[in-house]
Amino acid sequence: MTDYLTAAMEMLGPASNRYADPAAWDRLHAELGMELPADYQALVDGYAPIQLNGHLYLCHPATERWNLGQKIRDTVRAWSETPWDDLDPDEDPRLLFELEELSFGTRNGLWPIAGTDRGETIFLMAADDAAPGLLVEDGEGGWARYDMTFTEWLYRYLIGEDMAGPNTSAFYPGPVQLRRLPMAADERPEPWHGPDRGM
Repeated sequence: MTDYLTAAMEMLGPASNRYADPAAWDRLHAELGMELPADYQALVDGYAPIQLNGHLYLCHPATERWNLGQKIRDTVRAWSETPWDDLDPDEDPRLLFELEELSFGTRNGLWPIAGTDRGETIFLMAADDAAPGLLVEDGEGGWARYDMTFTEWLYRYLIGEDMAGPNTSAFYPGPVQLRRLPMAADERPEPWHGPDRGM
């Protein structure tokens, strides 16, 4: 069985762990009332705040800018204000994925953990569920379910699979493009590339 955390990190290159801080995760988990998966935490600690392959953003709980807790709160608030009663059946995630309820930022709800500049939002499903799962909204009302960990999802995203529904691939051949996000108004993004991956 593939170790997707290792496989993803091999594509991204050595982790810098610039902002790794267990206390920041403890504070975030206490605030959320749940714990984010360990593999997700390892990726975020290793690389975030970062943009991957020009689209995917990962935030970090220990930074003031690009703060994961703030991003989760803002996204939960926005999605909680969305009206869900007038959706077409083929656009209603409750019907598509047999969800008992559709809530955001609740124990059995959806937790936004990453997003793209293409409008896609990656949600962790039901934190208490033993089986990992993600729902991804494509930015245009389409939903896709992936019964896998975030690190498997990220690995598949980076190798060019459709990871936000049909025809959503964001594949770029060659090394993964990474861009460290600016932490102050006068900083410029720092781009670099992962190692060669034979693609």
